[in-house]
Amino acid sequence: MPHKLILGIVLTFPLSSVMAAQVDFEQEIVIIAKKQSSDLKNKVASYMEDVKITQGTLSIEADLVQVSNQPNGVHKIYLAKGKPARFSQILDDGQKIELQANEISYSPATQIITIKGNASVSQEGSMVKGDIITYNIATEQLSAESSSAVTTILQPEPKHKLDDSAEKPDTLQEYNEVEQEKEQQL
Repeated sequence: MPHKLILGIVLTFPLSSVMAAQVDFEQEIVIIAKKQSSDLKNKVASYMEDVKITQGTLSIEADLVQVSNQPNGVHKIYLAKGKPARFSQILDDGQKIELQANEISYSPATQIITIKGNASVSQEGSMVKGDIITYNIATEQLSAESSSAVTTILQPEPKHKLDDSAEKPDTLQEYNEVEQEKEQQL
């Protein structure tokens, strides 16, 4: 029975500002590959060998990418395969999110990414690994499942400064020294 983990990204995985660079979705999509073939009847284009897709700061790299147009003519699906295929994007807050797996499915219309096979999502050193990971950019939700276990690695919060000029003391003795210096200045 597969284990399933649904994460509230805001609570456990630091994918902050996941409403990622909305301006990216207003940019043109550029596809570069060594080979291309198209099935006009079925509305499927295939790009092979060293495929790179960019849309603003969004990037997909893979060995093979198939772009399928749905019957309504608006909705497209990008299916990337590689060892691994990679997806990355710079978020509004400047953070970079990276996804990699043997297969990446991306729908610009729904802003949903599904990655399968040795799947991982990472940001700021934190990571989620599983067999299948689904990431909804619009709702800031991530779900991961695995036939054995989902692995989540969370990094500790960085140390924050007390003020602009002094760092937070690491020990009680350092804290007392800082407090004594403040009293002497008064």
